[in-house]
Amino acid sequence: MSRITTLFWDIGGVILTNGWDRGSRKEAADAFDLDWEDFQDRHDLSFPAFDAGQISINEYLDRTIFYRPRKFTREEFTAFMFAQSKEFPGSRAILDACAQTGRYFVALAVTQRAPEECVFIDDRPLNLESPRRLGFSVIHYQSPDQLRTDLRNLQVEV
Repeated sequence: MSRITTLFWDIGGVILTNGWDRGSRKEAADAFDLDWEDFQDRHDLSFPAFDAGQISINEYLDRTIFYRPRKFTREEFTAFMFAQSKEFPGSRAILDACAQTGRYFVALAVTQRAPEECVFIDDRPLNLESPRRLGFSVIHYQSPDQLRTDLRNLQVEV
């Protein structure tokens, strides 16, 4: 039987595309005729607080886009942002299969589990370094097939 009881999943890049990554922001700058350097600077200053839930999306947009009048609406820009995030059906199917067994708790927050009971899954190697140091098993996500194989290698039923 598997010693793994808890799966930690990255969302962007594993279950969904990295919806608001540099490429998507560059597309937004082109589509909405934004000054790329200014937008990028403002994003770099504001995104950590937004990503940590310390500011709302409206505050993020106020700081990065709507600090001055625009020819487009907040709703148009927000719709563009949200459209950048697309589901990876293969990964989602694996997540759903794990959740349906009832044996694994799919976590988005910290749980009271020993590190050796946990797997952290992310598409960015840098994000795997800390969980690895803490004693988690880690999987560098590259494709649904590779994820399924790596989970099975850890004796996680999928």
